[in-house]
Amino acid sequence: MSRGAWKAGTPGSEGAGVQQWAPATRRFHIQWRRKRGTDKWHVYTFIAARPIRQLKARIRALTHRTSQQDLRSVLIRINQITRGWSAYFRHAVAKNQFSTLASFIWWRLVRMLRTRHRWKWKDVRRRFTAPTGRWLPIAADGIELSDMGKVTVTRYRWRGARIPNPWAPQTG
Repeated sequence: MSRGAWKAGTPGSEGAGVQQWAPATRRFHIQWRRKRGTDKWHVYTFIAARPIRQLKARIRALTHRTSQQDLRSVLIRINQITRGWSAYFRHAVAKNQFSTLASFIWWRLVRMLRTRHRWKWKDVRRRFTAPTGRWLPIAADGIELSDMGKVTVTRYRWRGARIPNPWAPQTG
């Protein structure tokens, strides 16, 4: 049986006390795992599979090989999606996942451009590498593809004495 949540007051439930069952979306997996190299166990928060599938589906819809959208508008939309997505999930164990998704997006764009302009791999290298051999970001009219792999992941922020204590004696 799939897990879900009962929701009252959803559209179509104007009757008295009518409730509907809606599937709950799992965005995170929280697991106890042993920290690598030690004997200590910690709680880790991972990104669930469904949000990753949904993000990939959105990227695939934007970067169809025969798409006639101009590259600038595609880059703007991809940047909006990936920045919001990575800001939401940056508190999970996500650094490797961000790098994998950045690679996925880069390859989707390269395949789209190769089909659109009838480029060989040699043409892609010529267009997106610097004279030093370093890869350049995909860009169009000043809009660059943002790299999800460079998003800083902040987990388990130590708050120490700043955590409010409801049992502390009142001063004053």
